[in-house]
Amino acid sequence: MARRLLTLLAALLLALSLGQPSAQAASFSNPVKAQKGADPWIVHHDGNYYLVTTSWTDVITLRKSPTLAGLATAPSVQVWQGDAASRCCNIWAPELHFLNGRWYLYYVAGQNVSDYNPTQRSHVLESTGSDPMGPYRYRGQLNSSWMLDPTVATIDGQLYLFGSTHNGTQNIVAARMSNPYTVSSSFSTISTPTHDWERQGGTVNEGPEILQRNGRTFLVYSASGCWTPDYKLGQLALTGPDPVSASSWTKKSTPVFQRSDGNGVYGPGHNGFFTSPDGRESWIVYHANDSASDGCDNGRTARAQKFTWNADGSPDFGTPVRLGASQTGPSGEPSTVSTAYTLTNRNSGKCLDVAGSSSADGANVQQYACNGGANQRWRLEDLGDDTHRLVNVATGKVLDTENCSSADGAGLRQWSWLDNTCQRFRFVATDGGHVRIVNRATGKVADVANCSTADGADVRQWTWLDNGCQQWRLNPA
Repeated sequence: MARRLLTLLAALLLALSLGQPSAQAASFSNPVKAQKGADPWIVHHDGNYYLVTTSWTDVITLRKSPTLAGLATAPSVQVWQGDAASRCCNIWAPELHFLNGRWYLYYVAGQNVSDYNPTQRSHVLESTGSDPMGPYRYRGQLNSSWMLDPTVATIDGQLYLFGSTHNGTQNIVAARMSNPYTVSSSFSTISTPTHDWERQGGTVNEGPEILQRNGRTFLVYSASGCWTPDYKLGQLALTGPDPVSASSWTKKSTPVFQRSDGNGVYGPGHNGFFTSPDGRESWIVYHANDSASDGCDNGRTARAQKFTWNADGSPDFGTPVRLGASQTGPSGEPSTVSTAYTLTNRNSGKCLDVAGSSSADGANVQQYACNGGANQRWRLEDLGDDTHRLVNVATGKVLDTENCSSADGAGLRQWSWLDNTCQRFRFVATDGGHVRIVNRATGKVADVANCSTADGADVRQWTWLDNGCQQWRLNPA
């Protein structure tokens, strides 16, 4: 009996030392972002995923969710807006990196809307604290000429910047950095499109991303024209001592991830990597089209899937998963997914509420002690233009500015969806995880009348005063 107990105890200790399997994660299906899903990047930090993608406008927005599935319905919160004519427009390929206790957002932006391509440059923002949602400040431009898709990585203790430049062909370049916002060497070309599969519709190497495991470093990049169904991923392996020297990289002769006509996935590319919350699994996020005729635009959606590793230590990305196919979420996630939110006022701690749970058009929207009622739960539906409609779970009606008035004090109410700008709102990050709720038509914000803390206090629109009565926390509910 004693021997059996000792055997059981040894087995238990072994299981604990290896780590027990995580609880079953919630299932999900692609896309993880259907609106503005190009050039996706995901990081997992402090219990949440953060997703950022190309906006095509002058803003950068982040989505935040404790589950991968939840990203599909999470609100897009604006954390930055173009602040100068030289970087006003067409923000592309943002990436979020945590370095030296700060978050850095690397992105591409240009000078104008119509003839944007020649003016695109790479830039970097720095968080003022340790929150991925910011606030952020501008730290600088990273290059003097055209360069896309900046990313950074630390290799053997040295920080490097990688990007894509054009010199007859579109190439991958690298440079050393002295800190996250300062390039300290010239750029060197480390990869050019030499294989036929890198030259479909265009001679392109772009979107470099570093993947590291067990002391090995890989650079995974996008090849061929993004406007073709043959956009795909290639791979370099670091086999020499100097990451800014082309001779230190060995290119794989075949693609590592490409179209799957059988699964209806075309042009998969411009990826990122992340690990599951428990650190057990490797995941890739990428964009793709669901038709061979789709192009290089907002029709691309963000998708994610788990990948494995080959016996030689290189990644095996497999085949792109069919859109809508059920997948098990990353291990270590919560098993439940929220698709609705409560909006809690920073000053009063009370919730945005449809008075009396009325289903009538024109019913007042107020603040009230949070009680979990459906009339305090809202679906925050992304409309694809950096705005949302706020749909009340109890009534199915939307937050609306009364009579489309632009006046301070105009009431916020619920109304049937009319698809006008008075019913569209942007979420703009402030600090401490709060946002201001900005009406697209008026530019004014959701405000608790007279900063009241009372149940039933009216919620109206008002000019932004930067006080707690105009700030809200979005909580999954």
